[in-house]
Amino acid sequence: MATRTKILSLVFAMMMSFTVLSGYCSAKIYKVGDSERWTAKDDVYYAWAERDYKEFHVGDSLVFEYDHNINDVTQVSGGLEYEFCDLSSPRAVYNTGHDIVTLTEPGFHYFITSNQEQCVLGQKLEVLVVQDPQILPVGETYKVGDSEGWKVYDSDFYNKWSEEKQFHLGDSLIFEYANEVNDVYEISGDLEFMTCDPTSPVAVHKTGRDLVRLTELGVHYFITSNSGSCEAGLKLRAMVGPQQKAVTYPKFPKKVDFSAMERLNNWLKAFKPQH
Repeated sequence: MATRTKILSLVFAMMMSFTVLSGYCSAKIYKVGDSERWTAKDDVYYAWAERDYKEFHVGDSLVFEYDHNINDVTQVSGGLEYEFCDLSSPRAVYNTGHDIVTLTEPGFHYFITSNQEQCVLGQKLEVLVVQDPQILPVGETYKVGDSEGWKVYDSDFYNKWSEEKQFHLGDSLIFEYANEVNDVYEISGDLEFMTCDPTSPVAVHKTGRDLVRLTELGVHYFITSNSGSCEAGLKLRAMVGPQQKAVTYPKFPKKVDFSAMERLNNWLKAFKPQH
């Protein structure tokens, strides 16, 4: 009995290990910055994360390569710490020069260097991590503003544009603009939206062609950090609802004209030979 119990326990452990490994079998490994590696260069990492519409999933890994004598990787907890290079409460610190960070949970992940000067120059990275795409299918893609893109056009233009759409989980927004004079800040609430307050962003995009996937239900708020442009109407509120389900209708049997059948039977009986 004891031997049988041990065998069953071993089989169960092997099954669990296989389940965990199979969940990550399609995971990808990304070298941050590619040939640029992890160094101080303005906007390199914004562009790197957005290039080729990278989509990071739970189980993927980031590889940071750099000179560990003058640099490190500090993971911070929020958009405010990220934006202002605040090192006071790090979630984790890596300093081997070849750090592999596995993304184990969905949501935004923020990385900066503890070298304040280099961080301000642009050595920081934010990535949005989503669950397996089988859980959240790819939906529709909307170009914000259509042919107008993301620019000051009319004070109520983006409000009207959004009201004409029905956004669902898995849909994506594309913001196109001149990145020399513009950007996209995702913010957390209606007050920040109304007052054009960019000080505590959920995410910041600056490539000039930003793909933003809608992965949570509720209202999503986007503004530009240019206060004049924001107050002139360059801001977007998008209401995201659940995924659409295909509507199926029950199949009813075709109506049978029994009266016609009865008439046929009666006709056949009338000509049936008598014995």
